[in-house]
Amino acid sequence: MSNINISGYGDDLTINGIRIGDLGPAEHEAIELEKGGQNYAPLENVVVSSVLDSSTLICRKPDPEGIKAYIEEELLDGLCCYSAVNQGQLNKTIVDAVIAHLQTEKIPTVPRSIRHKYMAAFLMAATAITKMDKIVPKVAGVEAPELMAKLSRRWGYQVKGIPADQAIIVVAAENFHGRSLFAVSASTDPTAKEGFGPFLPGIEVVPFNNVDALENLFKEKGDRIAAYIVEPIQGEAGVILPAADYHPRVAQLCREYNVLYCLDEVQTGFGRTGANFAHQLYGVKPDLMACGKAAGGGIMPVSFVAGRKDVINVLTPGSEGSTFGGFPLAAVTAVYAIKALVDEHLAEKARIMGERLQGHFESVRAEFPDKIKEGRGAGLLTAFEMFDKPGLDGHKVSLKLLENGIYAKETHKTTVRFAPALTITTAGIDHIGESMRKVIQAL
Repeated sequence: MSNINISGYGDDLTINGIRIGDLGPAEHEAIELEKGGQNYAPLENVVVSSVLDSSTLICRKPDPEGIKAYIEEELLDGLCCYSAVNQGQLNKTIVDAVIAHLQTEKIPTVPRSIRHKYMAAFLMAATAITKMDKIVPKVAGVEAPELMAKLSRRWGYQVKGIPADQAIIVVAAENFHGRSLFAVSASTDPTAKEGFGPFLPGIEVVPFNNVDALENLFKEKGDRIAAYIVEPIQGEAGVILPAADYHPRVAQLCREYNVLYCLDEVQTGFGRTGANFAHQLYGVKPDLMACGKAAGGGIMPVSFVAGRKDVINVLTPGSEGSTFGGFPLAAVTAVYAIKALVDEHLAEKARIMGERLQGHFESVRAEFPDKIKEGRGAGLLTAFEMFDKPGLDGHKVSLKLLENGIYAKETHKTTVRFAPALTITTAGIDHIGESMRKVIQAL
C-alpha cells in the first residue's frame, strides 16, 4: 500500500513533504511533465497564485536575480478562462450565494432521482434569460453540444421521420465544440483528430459563412438532415464573425427544410459579445442552444441545453443523464451567475468596453499596417490578426504581453485573442491597448 501524507492549506499545503508554496514555476512545470497528461501547453514561466480583483491575477514568475524560488506580479486576465469568468473573478453576488448555501442550506449534492428545491429556481432563471421553453442541465461545456447532437438525432427519427440510423448532422468547418468523441468527429482540426478514430458517422461539413454551400447540401440530403450545429461566432478559429445576414438566412433555410437550427453559445453566451447571447446580435432564435462556461460564473462547472419544448420532449427517463447536472450547489451558482449578468448590466458593459478595445486595435493597425492585418470582434470577444510574415508570431506576442502584465493567448499562429472579464475597467482596456502597441512596435 502506498503512503501519502497531506497537510495544510494554501501555500502550506504539503504532499509527502513537498510544500506547494515553496515551488517555483520551473518546479511546477517539471511536476506536470512527469505526472500529468500533456493535453495543454501552458505559457512558460508563470503560475497563478491567487486573485487580486475581478480582472487581475497574482502570478509567480522566476526571480530574475535567482535569489528566491519566484517573485509575484500582477497580471491582467485577458482571456477569462475562454469566457468562463465573464462575471469577473470571485464575483461577490455568486460567491456570497455559494457561501450562504453551504453554510445555511447544507445540501451540496443529491441525486437526480430525488427532487431538490433549487432545481426549480435554476429552470426558471435559465429559461427566462435564454427565452427558451426548457433546459436540460449538464456540467462541462462540451456536454452541451454533445447533447444537442443526441437530441437532434432522436428528434430526427421520432418527429421528422428520418430512417433509422441515417440521420445527418451538419457542422461548419473550423468549428470548436470541445473534445468529446462527437466534437472531434465534427472537427476539421487535424490535431484534434489524430489517433482518435474511427469517428462517428453521419456528420457532414460545410464552410462557415457560406449559405450557398449549406443550401446545396440541404437540397441534396435534406430529408435525412436532422440539424445544423454551428457557433454564432467562431471563437477558437480566431474570432471569425459571419456576414450580417448569414444567421438570418441559415435560420430561414433550416425552417424551409425542417432542420433544427442549433447554436453552440458556450463561449459566446452570457454577455460576452455585447448581448446576453450572440444570436441576439443577428435577430434570430435557435431551436436548441448549448450554454456553458460563464453559466457557472467561474465558480462551478455548469452547462445546459436550452430549446424548444417539442424538441427537448423527445428525452425520456433513462435516455439521458448527468450525476452532477443541476445538483443543488451548481443550481444555486447558475441562478446567481444569471443574477450578476443582469443586475450588473454586463452585456452592455461588454459592448462599451469592446468598442473601446476595437479602437485600440484600429489605432495599432493604422500605425503598423505592415504587421497587423485586422482587429475584429463582438463585445469583448476580440482578436487581432497579424500578417503571416517572418517574425510575426502569436506565441511570441503572448510571451511579450506577459512581460507587460497581460495574459492573452495565440491561436492559429498569427492571431491573438482577448476576452477579458466583462467587469474590466477603461484603465484595464487601455492597458491592453498600450501593451499591444508596445509589443507590436518591438517585433
